[in-house]
Amino acid sequence: MNQLVTQVADKVGVSPEVAEKAVGMMLGFLQREADDGAIARMIEAIPGATELVARFNGEGAGGGGGLLGGLMSAIGGGGIMGLGQQLMSQGLGMGEITALAKETIAVARQHAGDEVVDQVIASVPGLSQFT
Repeated sequence: MNQLVTQVADKVGVSPEVAEKAVGMMLGFLQREADDGAIARMIEAIPGATELVARFNGEGAGGGGGLLGGLMSAIGGGGIMGLGQQLMSQGLGMGEITALAKETIAVARQHAGDEVVDQVIASVPGLSQFT
């Protein structure tokens, strides 16, 4: 288990397996939705993040939504709320999702710096309310 996952799991109080999948899904969402340059720099700066994105990017994209969920994701109808629904389908509550997001952003700031992370957050509508 990498340091990112361990740190997030410990701070949020979820199992490393849950943290690993949730962080991978969040980073994958950001990779699809955020400013390309900023998110690439952020993911590259966080040890293990590239691997998490590769493993979990798109995981749960239709989770619980079947064909309709897949279609909504395909046409960009998911957004930040779609990610929330995907994470809830993994058994997480809103409090845990918010805590996971905040801790993931805190780790990103440690590795990529405030300027890069702020660019990522500013480029995704609605994300700032979870950070």
